[in-house]
Amino acid sequence: MKALLIAIAMTTAATTATAQSQPQYRMEIGAGAGLAAYVGDLNGSIVKGMQPFGAAVLRYKLNPRMAWSMQLGYGQLKGEETIYAAHPEGETGQVDTWSEHIRFKTPLVDWHVRYEYNFWPFGTGKEYYGARPLTPFIALGFGLAFTKTGSQAVGAQLPIGLGVKAKIADRVNLTAEWLMHFTGTDKIDGTPDPYGIKSTGLFKNTDGYGLLQLSLTYDFWEKCKTCHNDND
Repeated sequence: MKALLIAIAMTTAATTATAQSQPQYRMEIGAGAGLAAYVGDLNGSIVKGMQPFGAAVLRYKLNPRMAWSMQLGYGQLKGEETIYAAHPEGETGQVDTWSEHIRFKTPLVDWHVRYEYNFWPFGTGKEYYGARPLTPFIALGFGLAFTKTGSQAVGAQLPIGLGVKAKIADRVNLTAEWLMHFTGTDKIDGTPDPYGIKSTGLFKNTDGYGLLQLSLTYDFWEKCKTCHNDND
């Protein structure tokens, strides 16, 4: 019995040592493609009017569970809606109604940095014992978004979302994600406050956009094997 326990312990130690002897990489670089959808007064759906979007992706891996990711992307947003309004006319109580069909299309430049948290340690399992080749993750960040509708341009934005990462080769990663970007402005569509509701903060009557994206990245910058282990 004692010999069996010793054999199991030696096998486990050998497996762990073998796994952690494989190269680990600090960074990923690659590209993504997907669809962008404007959400605001002229479109209340996160899937209506989706437009093509592409991006360059750079990711710094803090450890198998956490990473910082930076993205620079380009696409376009569009929307259209018929705005209806009614106003009482003086003492008579007569109601004056009107409607206007508004549409817009604008290029979009998206730059953001975000923190990603993996639900499970991410990797092939060869470089870090216990790592999994598939994991869901959540993301929260900050950045800038620029559009051009008339003379309007948009600045700060806050991306929040989730996704799934998969190892499809030792150094190749596939990421599927959806992020909602809150801009804190009602000017993306060039029609601020069409219903007369004042926009305040990041969420009250402001415009935003959603990005549905697939990214392919490649690992580089091998970690020093004799350096302090940061896999915890």
